[in-house]
Amino acid sequence: MAQQDITIGAADQGNGDTLFAAFTKVQANFDELYLDDAGDVNSVNGQTGAVVLDSDDIAEGSTNEYYTEAKVSANTSVVANTAKVTNADHTGEVTGSTGLTITDGVVTNAKMAANSIDSDQYVDGSIDTIHIADDQVTYAKLGAEFTTSAAVTTALDFGSAQVFTKTMTADTTFTYSNVGIGMVKDFILTGAFVPTFPAGTKTIAGTYDGSVSNLIQIIAVASGDYWMSISKAQ
Repeated sequence: MAQQDITIGAADQGNGDTLFAAFTKVQANFDELYLDDAGDVNSVNGQTGAVVLDSDDIAEGSTNEYYTEAKVSANTSVVANTAKVTNADHTGEVTGSTGLTITDGVVTNAKMAANSIDSDQYVDGSIDTIHIADDQVTYAKLGAEFTTSAAVTTALDFGSAQVFTKTMTADTTFTYSNVGIGMVKDFILTGAFVPTFPAGTKTIAGTYDGSVSNLIQIIAVASGDYWMSISKAQ
């Protein structure tokens, strides 16, 4: 149904629609709008009924131009990046357009966090004498086999302590273990009994005296070859 106009006639002449006729047209027009007859609603660009706007219905350059579904779907750059198939082509320290690559030789100390390098990043054998500054191996860095003292029963474990102590309560046979060539160990031995040392041990100075404390120094000069010197407390 086309819109029904109310005839109003000339002013104050009484030749317009009657009140009944005028409101009849008003009611009919309202009915038309509420019923939304797709065949009678004015069209937009030839569309009637439920009108869908596309890019042709929006003026070029207008604020709303880029908010229509048609505009978004037609924009190839938006489609490509939504699908994550292309990116800007990066250059410099990081290169690539899809998978990014860090250029060789560009990761400097400034790019690394403080204390970010620890033993997990060291390759076995990578710490050599070239990378240890002179005079940096201090006593505190030495292992327990060079810095501690241990009481023993019969076994002198060269890998466990530097100084061994023992007061014999009977004749005693001692053993060596974990011996490295060049190791020098100190053995403070007391007790008026006979000590026996492993084969290959030869006394080069002094004799054992059970009446005093004895400082016995044992030097491993070769496998199965130990030189021993004995000093007595004065």
